[in-house]
Amino acid sequence: MNNNNINIKNKKAYFKFEILDNYIAGVVLQGTEIKSIRNGNISFNDSYCYFVNGELYLKNFHIAEYENGTYNNHEPLRERKLLMTKRELKKLSEKVTEKGYTIVPLRIYTTDKGLVKFDIGLARGKKDYDKRETIKKRDIDRYMKNEK
Repeated sequence: MNNNNINIKNKKAYFKFEILDNYIAGVVLQGTEIKSIRNGNISFNDSYCYFVNGELYLKNFHIAEYENGTYNNHEPLRERKLLMTKRELKKLSEKVTEKGYTIVPLRIYTTDKGLVKFDIGLARGKKDYDKRETIKKRDIDRYMKNEK
């Protein structure tokens, strides 16, 4: 078994977007990227997914350079290809062509076999009043939890 299980959520995505559907995708990585991910040196800031020629790519996902890497180190913000079935890719590409939908990474984790996977979500942006409702609900839940 692998002791380096990673499970990092993109909390901002749940705040900024209304998640309509979830998918699991593999990712194509270079050697130093996986080592940096296992150290937890990643950032979801403004990352999103987009289609190029029927293939899904992840953009603006930051994986810090591996500190022990040599000249073979990776670019921190390079575009990474996501691996999904053709049926899922077709379904997602049809939804994204509709106005207002986007695909955002929700979580990155490692499997028992040591593979890195992404939970990605089909999302629609929230309006400001929706965000205020989310904050209000979170505060009420926190208050009720402290009352018990």
